[in-house]
Amino acid sequence: MENYLVMQDVTKIYNNGIIANDKVNFSAVKGEIHAICGENGAGKTTLMKMLFGIEQPDEGKIIIKGKDMKLNSPTDAIKAGIGMVHQHFMQVPSLTVAENVMLGIEPTKGLVFDMNEAVRRTKECCEKYGFEINPKAEIQDLSVGVKQKVEIVKALVKGCEILILDEPTAVLTPQETKELFVQLKHLRDTGCTIIFISHKLNEVKELCDRVTVIKKGKTIGVWNIKDVTEADISRYMVGVDVDLNIPKAPAQPKENVLTVKNLTVYNEAGKKKVDDISFSVRRGEIVGIAGVEGNGQRELIDVITGLAKYSHGSIVLDGKEVKDMEIADLREHGMVHIPEDRNLYGCARTMSIKDNMVADKIHKDEYNSGLFLNEKKIKEDTDRWVDEYLVLCDSGEQLVGMLSGGNVQKVVVAREFTSPSKLLISDQPTRGIDVGAAEFVRKKMVEMRDAGEAIILVSADLAEVMSLSDSLIVMHGGKINGYFKDVKSLTEEDLGFYMLGVKHMSEEEIKGALHE
Repeated sequence: MENYLVMQDVTKIYNNGIIANDKVNFSAVKGEIHAICGENGAGKTTLMKMLFGIEQPDEGKIIIKGKDMKLNSPTDAIKAGIGMVHQHFMQVPSLTVAENVMLGIEPTKGLVFDMNEAVRRTKECCEKYGFEINPKAEIQDLSVGVKQKVEIVKALVKGCEILILDEPTAVLTPQETKELFVQLKHLRDTGCTIIFISHKLNEVKELCDRVTVIKKGKTIGVWNIKDVTEADISRYMVGVDVDLNIPKAPAQPKENVLTVKNLTVYNEAGKKKVDDISFSVRRGEIVGIAGVEGNGQRELIDVITGLAKYSHGSIVLDGKEVKDMEIADLREHGMVHIPEDRNLYGCARTMSIKDNMVADKIHKDEYNSGLFLNEKKIKEDTDRWVDEYLVLCDSGEQLVGMLSGGNVQKVVVAREFTSPSKLLISDQPTRGIDVGAAEFVRKKMVEMRDAGEAIILVSADLAEVMSLSDSLIVMHGGKINGYFKDVKSLTEEDLGFYMLGVKHMSEEEIKGALHE
């Protein structure tokens, strides 16, 4: 089949001399789902930014339908039939679906926005491509899965023929993912070309027709999906065999490190987000928390880690109530935290890797003699952690803001894992990082558990949360909707039903399981 899209010998060099893409070649035919896989910092995001007009190549060509294209902005890309759904949705929560879909191409009647026409065009696009969405619903009232569909409809209504999806299933349940895949295959069959960026190799195998692997800014190869296994893809990405199953002995839990009792949390608008929940975490165990985004997990973790305050219930860390503690006090009492938002809470992007890695340790005697910092010790440890945690960078002096998202995550993980602690709050620890780094992080968490650490793991990756957790809490509507002591007996599909609220345990069953 003739190539619909060709990116030929594309090179991108940033001002600091970093080569993000080095003569990368990528092509896709009309009506295929084509995966792009690679380690963090391999150049996937930069390549797609150039295709969507956010960045411009220093060398090479972008050819669409046989015509050389100069894409100087996303507007140029949209005019050329290219749409992109970012991992973090570009939506206005207080507006309706139709209003969000029409942003940038607003229909008017005279000088006034024509809501009826917006609804009509949105409904027409949804019906054409098989999306069941109410155009009049407000975005803030929709599930994450429906918000994802709205983003796709936003691209399609503008005439998108090439659709770029960046980690589209990161926060979806298995049921929502399955539904999305049905619709993506329908889009493919109508002639749309879909570029699928994901670290979930099982989904790449299930959904895609071909895969291109990029490593260190270069194209490694292109394969038909039917001709490669998940292990093959991970080996092409990383260069070594990756163990996709993390070996883990049964937990040997000891005394409680964290006790949450009758906790209720309200958001700034006065809406109840955590509703009278109780649980505990013991030394030597990993307690997983799963739930569809917006069901209280974020608010729960925020109050445990000191990012927000609570007024109802109690949280006790190592025998001490944390209500009036500042974050520095919590860390002194043995809590470390990998936050969900690595950019907002996890790092200082204008500071170096070295400064970020020792930010919580700089007051320690080994790094600080009072008048002077021990720069030699700081550099030695930072260099070792950069190697150990697989951070792709020039040196520890490089600014964190110059790293790819996945490598920023590795810096945050390295800092938290190398701090002495009793309780690790691990919120989406492997989101956006490649299979090799994810394997390392997961093995490290098991090692920490075996060494006596108490761990809370919040993850949208259900395979991860099910394989690592010794017990599993499922949240829905701010409550504990299910609690499982035997995670091995649970399937991803059943877990998805509990997350969606289709299935639920009684309060007596939950209390009984929690107190076993």
